[in-house]
Amino acid sequence: MQELIRNGIVVDDTFAEAFGMRATAIIITAPTLKWARQAAITMTGFATSVIGCGCEAAIDIDIPASKTPDGRPGCRVMIFAMSTDELQKQLKTRLGQCVLTSPGSACFADLKGSASLDLGSSLRYFGDGWQISKKFGGRHYWRVPVMDGEFLCEAKTGLTKDAVGGGNFLLLAADAEKALAAAERAVAAIEKVPGAIMPFPGGIVRSGSKVGGKYKGMMASTNDAYAPTLRGVVKSALGPEINAVLEIVIDGEHDDAVSAAMRAGLKAVIDFGPKRGALRISAGNYGGKLGKFHYHLKGLLP
Repeated sequence: MQELIRNGIVVDDTFAEAFGMRATAIIITAPTLKWARQAAITMTGFATSVIGCGCEAAIDIDIPASKTPDGRPGCRVMIFAMSTDELQKQLKTRLGQCVLTSPGSACFADLKGSASLDLGSSLRYFGDGWQISKKFGGRHYWRVPVMDGEFLCEAKTGLTKDAVGGGNFLLLAADAEKALAAAERAVAAIEKVPGAIMPFPGGIVRSGSKVGGKYKGMMASTNDAYAPTLRGVVKSALGPEINAVLEIVIDGEHDDAVSAAMRAGLKAVIDFGPKRGALRISAGNYGGKLGKFHYHLKGLLP
């Protein structure tokens, strides 16, 4: 594998392999940003990987009150799944259990797509016949009575079939502290890119995986080639100077969002430099055989 050098950091001449997904986006508002974020964080909990969670979700951006539909502070949340049916299921369950229940919350559509998913249309029955249908400004809403007033929720939101999941890059460092420092820099930069999310805890993955495993029924198992403690007993991808690896995984509303997010994250890591952060940058792929989206690192470097 050829290597590139940027600011003293070795960059593998490889690519991240990503997959087509279905996605939607909603805006959650509340009396304060604290409570809008609380509803959004709760809704996007346990949504790191479709392998075990059914969907991948996270907050995209915070939105000031001046730019939300009801003039209150809010968050844009994105949810990704492998099928329309699964996305609808996850959206309904998470909206009902985590946003409807959150004090002062309201929910609005924030994606125009080729199809639509139910929001308030699926939750209106909680109103037990007291729910009210309203149309305003060409948009359809449901008002559902709850104990602190009413839950206002747009009837439907858009669905895109052009979303991308699994954009990624790997940060290889001398120790865990430096790997984390570099990863945190990448996350901070990617958080500024609209239309892209990082579904794992704090945007960072320690348990990178490979397809399959030695045990029956395992869809994925530890990426032993990048596990420092296994160096010497497996075919390792790590040199002696590497003792910690962290991964950044990115989902995007579309192909360009993933490219922009990867470009921003890579620049942040390279600007941070090898003394405090990553010594090497790589990416995960399956030989280009599984995902149709390929993000070559050399084309994304500053």
